[in-house]
Amino acid sequence: MANLPTPVLNEILTRFERLEMDMAKGPEHEVYTKLASEYASLEDVVSAIREFRALETEIDETQQMFSDPDADREMRDLADAELHELRARREDLRQRIQLLLLPKDAADAKGAIIEIRAGTGGSEAGLFAGDLYRMYQRYAEVNRWKVELLSASEGEVGGFKEVIAAIKGSGVFSKLKFESGVHRVQRVPETESGGRIHTSAATVAILPEAEDIDIDVRAEDIRIDTMRASGAGGQHVNTTDSAVRITHLPTGIVVTSSEKSQHQNRAQAMQVLKARLYDIERQKADDERSASRKNQVGSGDRSERIRTYNFPQGRVTDHRINLTLYKLDKVIEGEMDELVDALVADHQARLLAAVSDDA
Repeated sequence: MANLPTPVLNEILTRFERLEMDMAKGPEHEVYTKLASEYASLEDVVSAIREFRALETEIDETQQMFSDPDADREMRDLADAELHELRARREDLRQRIQLLLLPKDAADAKGAIIEIRAGTGGSEAGLFAGDLYRMYQRYAEVNRWKVELLSASEGEVGGFKEVIAAIKGSGVFSKLKFESGVHRVQRVPETESGGRIHTSAATVAILPEAEDIDIDVRAEDIRIDTMRASGAGGQHVNTTDSAVRITHLPTGIVVTSSEKSQHQNRAQAMQVLKARLYDIERQKADDERSASRKNQVGSGDRSERIRTYNFPQGRVTDHRINLTLYKLDKVIEGEMDELVDALVADHQARLLAAVSDDA
């Protein structure tokens, strides 16, 4: 385990104390808010650093007791047992501080745009896309996030050919960003009379919600077309040209929305377009920082098969971290914490390994 960088820890503690003093002076509201935000962002790591240093002092004192030639055997044994416990706590704290010192993904605190598309498997793939959408809806409900449907193309027998939604809340992207990729399902379709297991797939893309400050879309770079909206099978036909299609000319990205009024459709299509452009910029920056992308869970490639949902065996397997859970019924109902937490932990471990390699 790499040693903690003492100069960095000292700098953090000094900055934290300076913030406390500046806030105590009663600055103007705008300045105080900015100081308080930085103060709050440092509280966890400062608390851990102080606890770590107090532990080091306690370990030194206990070590002296253990090394005291005048101490009796019982006292030395007690000191030895206490040393083992203190050192274990110190290692836990060391790892926690290292995680807290890792570079933060600026998008982690954002909401997310989720795009789910039916893949191979015909109508069964559309049904599976619908199952995935409901799974994320329920996971959002558990976390008290808000889900807003942006656009949907229904499948022939249910589910979706494509569904796009915004999930709003604090830290949504940090929880869902590892869901991007190909999700595969193995089950017996209701239409299968012979009981044969079919394999279908759907693709999930998780994009961080982009704000105006994140991405600038110039008016001359887009073409906006309106068209008549209609639902599956000719239902919900709108006699006005309310559906909106936006084409981003430099990249060729096309986004459509036909769920609501023309004004709302335009706003929603722009929301999705900005998220896709922001994601492209983030991917480009990631590639420049690390050509090998060692710090990613998988490659992040949307075509990568990341997870299999096997209904006959009641299991879900995430292939990137070799994790299999025999609780598919619970996962598909939105109880995803065990999967999500394992992916986040693996990502953090890879980041720590990369930092150690560079040290």
